[in-house]
Amino acid sequence: MVRNGPEVAVIGAGPYGLAVAAHLKARGVATQTFGEPMSFWRRHMPKGMKLRSPLRATDISDPDAAFSLKAFVGRRDVALVEPLPIETFIDYGDWFQSRAVPDLDRRRIARVAVEGEGFTVVRADGEALRARRVVVAAGLAGHEHRPPVFAGAPPELVSHTSHHDDFTGFRDLRVAVIGRGQSACETAALLSEAGARAEILCRGPIRWLGGGASASGWRREIRRGLSERLAAPSAVGPFPLNWFAEAPALARRLPPDMRAAFNAATLRAAAAGWLRPRMEEVRVTSGVEILAAEARGGRMEVKFDRGGSAAFDRIILATGYRFDVASLRMLAPELRSAIARRAGSPILSASYETNVPGLHIVGAGAVSSLGPLMRFIAGTTFTARQVARAIVADREVARPSPRKSLEYDLTA
Repeated sequence: MVRNGPEVAVIGAGPYGLAVAAHLKARGVATQTFGEPMSFWRRHMPKGMKLRSPLRATDISDPDAAFSLKAFVGRRDVALVEPLPIETFIDYGDWFQSRAVPDLDRRRIARVAVEGEGFTVVRADGEALRARRVVVAAGLAGHEHRPPVFAGAPPELVSHTSHHDDFTGFRDLRVAVIGRGQSACETAALLSEAGARAEILCRGPIRWLGGGASASGWRREIRRGLSERLAAPSAVGPFPLNWFAEAPALARRLPPDMRAAFNAATLRAAAAGWLRPRMEEVRVTSGVEILAAEARGGRMEVKFDRGGSAAFDRIILATGYRFDVASLRMLAPELRSAIARRAGSPILSASYETNVPGLHIVGAGAVSSLGPLMRFIAGTTFTARQVARAIVADREVARPSPRKSLEYDLTA
C-alpha cells in the first residue's frame, strides 16, 4: 500500500535537512522530514570535539533567523564559548529541530524510487508514501575515504575517525593517526588526553590556522589582527579563496576542472591553532608515506617509503570523505544509475537538482557543483534559500516527467 504523502520529502535531519525543511515550511510547501536529528554528529564524532567554524558561522538557517545559536544559548542559559563544544552544538540542533521542524519522522528511509511524476519513499517499517520531490540531506556517513593500503585490514585494528565517539578505551595503547588536518590533530589530542600514546603519520607538515603560531607578544597580536581582517564571514579556506567560497552561485559557474582545483585548494588539510597546545604529548612524523600495512600478532605493522617500519596497537584513519552517489543506498539502483555524476559526485543545477527531475542533493554531496561552503554549517543559508525558492517557483510551471529526458548541461 502506497499512500499520498507530502509535496517534498527531506531525507536527513542534520543541519542541512533541518534548514531546508524549515525554509520550505515557511513558504507553505507541504514537507515531511525523515531521520534522527543530528545523528551523524551524535554517533560519528567523538566526545570532547570542538567545532573549527567560528560562532558567527555556526547558525542553522531558518527564514526569520529566530532559531540562531545565540537565541538557543539565551533561552537555555548555556555558556557560549569559542571554539564551540560538539555537545553544545548537538543540543542546539535538537532545540532547532523541536521548534523549526517539530513534525520530524524519526524512522529510517529504506528505499526511494521514481514512480510516475514523483517518487515512492519507503520507510524501514515498510510503510510507503508518494512525494513529488525528494531532497537528500543524508550527510557523510558511508562516504569515508579508506586508502588502498589499508584495504582488507581488520576493522578492530584499523578504523576511520567517524567510527568513534569516545576514546576512553584506548588508554595505554600505541595509536597511529593517519592524516594532518583538523580531524587528525583533534583525534590525536583526544587520544592523548584519554591516556593513549598517540602519533600522527602524514605526508607533509601540519598547517596551523590562526592562533597556533609560535610567535609571541606583539608579533602574535599583529598576526591575529591581520587574520581577522582578511577572514571571510564563514572562515572557509585561506585568503583570498575564502571570499570566493562565500559565493556558491559564482563557484558553480567555474569550468569543472577549475572548480575542482578551487575546491581542493580551499579545503586543503589544516588544523585550528587552538589545538596546538593540546598536541604537546603527541608525536608527529611528517614527510612519510605508508607503502604497506599488515596485521601481525594483534597489531598493525606499517612500512614507510623512506625505509623502516613501526607497529601500532590501533590505526585510526583521519583521511576524510569522498562523496559518491553509489553510496546512497536508500536510492533504488535504477535511480542511482540514472544520476549524472563526475568523479562520483552528482552534477547539480543551481537549485541543487540532479538530472533526475525532482531529486535534489544538498550538503557535502553538493561540494563538487557549488563549492566548498557546502561542507560547512554556514552553507545551510544559501542552500535552503535556493532549494525553497526553486520549488516554490516550480509550482508556477508544468513539471516534466522524471521519465523524460531533459536538456541538461553536463559541463556545469
